[in-house]
Parts: sequence; structure tokens; C-alpha cells
Amino acid sequence: MELIINPPRGEWAALVERNTPDDAAIESRVAAIVERVRREGDTGLRALAREIDGAEVEALALSPEEIEAACRAVPEATREAVRVAAQNITAFHEAQRSRPVKVETCPGVRCVQRAVPISRVGLYVPGGRAPLFSTVLMLALPARIAGCAEVVLCTPEGRSGQIAPEIVYAARTCGVARIFRVGGAQAVAAMAYGTESVPRVDKIFGPGNRYVTKAKQLVSRHVAIDMPAGPSEVLVMADATARPSFVAADLLSQAEHGPDSQAMLVCDDEALARAVAAEVERQAACLPRRESVAGSLAHSRIVVLDGRGAMTDFANTYAAEHLIIAMDDPWAVAERITAAGSVFVGHYSPESAGDYASGTNHTLPTGGWARSLPGVNLDSFQHKITYQELTPAGLRRLAPAIETMARAEGLDAHAAAVAVRLAADDGAGAR
Repeated sequence: MELIINPPRGEWAALVERNTPDDAAIESRVAAIVERVRREGDTGLRALAREIDGAEVEALALSPEEIEAACRAVPEATREAVRVAAQNITAFHEAQRSRPVKVETCPGVRCVQRAVPISRVGLYVPGGRAPLFSTVLMLALPARIAGCAEVVLCTPEGRSGQIAPEIVYAARTCGVARIFRVGGAQAVAAMAYGTESVPRVDKIFGPGNRYVTKAKQLVSRHVAIDMPAGPSEVLVMADATARPSFVAADLLSQAEHGPDSQAMLVCDDEALARAVAAEVERQAACLPRRESVAGSLAHSRIVVLDGRGAMTDFANTYAAEHLIIAMDDPWAVAERITAAGSVFVGHYSPESAGDYASGTNHTLPTGGWARSLPGVNLDSFQHKITYQELTPAGLRRLAPAIETMARAEGLDAHAAAVAVRLAADDGAGAR
């Protein structure tokens, strides 16, 4: 990890840049994949499975028998862990239920807003280097709580030629029965346009590599997506109260996701920075995913700044997917954070708690999108409809404002839609 001491603010923009190489080649390849699936449907999916994954896929959907067999293969300890996580994730997302908004904005004018579930949602679950069955819980549980009528899940087969049984078990735990052995950009295209086997959905959710992210961006002209969630990232804020071993472990927990991931430390003490760097090197040598870790650390940084104010400003500039505050009085710092996907407060709140079982959602904005986009939550699976009802007296009360504004915009028919009702009401009264 590169160590940078007291960089001037003018250099911060360069320091918060992610490792995002020119993806023109990726965009061209993904565009071809998406178009092929749109044009050829299931035939294209099978051909791409052969060409990209070296897999011969006949039935794209898992049968009930395959689902049952996969679930039986999951160890009981993993089943219990899934149940614990599901309980906490459910509790947190059920607490997000909102009541309809009902207000009389003025006498005779009643306005209402209510949340309704998105009818058909598609979930993408990575299954390559690491089969992320925790992502199933993070997406399928809020979809169920929101009341989505149709939920489909796409995930690639692993090197064994099978979908990870933990993914299947998590899906069944969440009530998802439609599981398809389709991965990568082609899975996103299949859910966006529909094929003979994979149904078209109204919104696509889920993280993935650059190919998956680019596919989501390309199909977003035709279907909604949750966010452009790319390679994972973490920023740790630490002061003298932090333990270097804790901080190093948190940095490495993101670095092991893959060589595109980024781990950042910002602190106010050079001695702590060097201690963490040494601890990262020591712990990394013990990890099995050394290539992923090495690739990530090559573009990760340790930044030393003067004081909590500068550290907080840097954190808000970076807008991390995951932000860990390993500092004295951490909530005072947390209250000043305005750009982060999910915040982990205090020395005993590792990012892995949010990844798995604390209850918050781990599908979060990356690449600086946390400045403007939230992570997945219950609202992500709903859309809100507004209603208004005016009585004759209410319309008469608003008529001068409506007609004046409509005519000022040159939209006379808008004004007439009010005037015709007032005239009819006057006529009825005269009769």
C-alpha cells in the first residue's frame, strides 16, 4: 500500500480515484453479448455459456429436484448461520416499512402517496471466485417484504459445473423458486429482455464484475437497475485508539474480493500508519487469496492527515462503499459523514458484520456513487404513486393559481380543464 503523508487538498481528487482502467473494450464486448441475448434468447445463452465458461447447459432453470438436492448438501452450521442472518436482515428491512402519506394541503384538496411493490424483479448473484450466497439474503428478503409478485435469480455455475448449494439454500430460505444457471453480462441481458426460459423483469439488482456492471448500465435504457455497483471498496478512518491488527484485517477483508477492489486508510498518526502497513503485510501472507489481495493492495493507499476535520472531509470526498470509523468518540465523526454507502461505528464493528448478519444491506454504491445514491433498501423494491382528490370547493379555491400558471406557460388547454368544470358547476347551481 502506498503511504502518503499530509497531501494538500488540491491533490485529493487524484487520491480518491478508483482503479478504473479504460473499459472501451469491455463495453464493446458487453454490448455484443447483450445484443446476442436480445436477438437469440435461450440459444444465445447456451452458446455464450460454451464460449465464455466452457459449460454445456441444457436446462437453464433449476428443477425442484435439483433445488432440493442442493439444499441437502448444505452443512447444518451454514444453514443455522443463514437463519441468523435472515432473521436480522428481515428485522431491519421490515422496520423500513412506510405508512401512506395523507394530507389535506388546503380545504377540499386531499393528496396521498403510497408505496407499491415493483411487480417483477431480477436478482443477480455472483458465483465466480466466491459464491456470494449472502447477496441472496440481501436482495431476496427485502423483495419479499416489499411484496414483489415475481422474483427470479440468475447465478453462474462454479468451476464444479454446479451452482453453489449455499446459493440455492439461501434462495429457498427467502422463498425464491425460480433459479437460472446463467451468469455474467448475459444474465443481465436475459433478465432485461426476457428469453424463452428467463422472464423479463422490471428492475435488476445485484453486484458483479466490470462486465456485469457495464451490462446493467447498457440495459438501463430499457429496464431499471439498482445502481452501478462495481468493485468493492473500504475506507477506514483511524486514530491512536485503533488497533493496527483490527485495521489491517478490515483492509484485507475488502482486498480479498478481487484485484479491482480498493482498501484505503486515512489516519492522523504516521506511526499508526506504518504499524498498519506492517500488519497488512503480515496478515496478507497468511491468506489463501494472495493474488486478489496483491492486486488490490497495489492500488490501495494509506493517507496521513492532520486532525479529525481533515480526515472527515477526505472521507466525504472519497464517498466509500464501506466506511469504518475506528476512532475515539466515533459517533461524533459519523454524524458529520455525508457520503458513504454503509458506516461501521467503533472498534468492534467490522465491515464483515454488515456483509453477513448485522441486518443492514450490503448491496451498496461504489466508485463515488455514495455521494448521491443509497444502498439497497426496502424502497428499492417499491415505487411510489401519488393521488389527489379535489372537491368542487377545493377546485374553485385553487382555480386562480392553476389558471394563472397555465396561461403564463402558454398551456391554455390546462387552464380550460379547470374553467370547464367551474362553468359546469356554475350552470348546475343556476339550474
